[in-house]
Amino acid sequence: MSTYFNNLNDDERAHLKEALPLIAVLIAGADGKFSEDELEWAKKIAHIRSYNLKGDLKAFYKEADEDIIEKIHQYIEELPGGAHQRNDIIAEKLSALNPILDKIEQPVRYKLYKGFLTYAEHIAKASGGVLGFFGINAEEAKVVKLPMIHPVEYDDSEEE
Repeated sequence: MSTYFNNLNDDERAHLKEALPLIAVLIAGADGKFSEDELEWAKKIAHIRSYNLKGDLKAFYKEADEDIIEKIHQYIEELPGGAHQRNDIIAEKLSALNPILDKIEQPVRYKLYKGFLTYAEHIAKASGGVLGFFGINAEEAKVVKLPMIHPVEYDDSEEE
């Protein structure tokens, strides 16, 4: 993982890396059924970011991409089958990211948070809508903005 995460302990880094598969399961299963399109798109987005990003987060996505599909399937198997109960557990796990994100430097924290939001949105738009694209159903809309993660605003005053 990038040097930007050096001040995190091993558990915190691992938990941060778990965010992507948790977000994928949350969004793809929000309506009670898992769309293969959404799961496949979750894998593709993480993979694209692992080699296409420049700068701060490329190493993070590269490491997260290594086993994301296995983690997604592991969470689908381990977590309750009911969407409401599963989403509550995932929301709790994702909310545990808040103190971890607070330890990361502002510009990187902002990029990471925005990356989580766009990742969720891309997954949600992978099925539904016109010809199966660009639609976010009502259940996904409740969680796609990841309300359990505190918003991170861009603050350029911390940059030098």
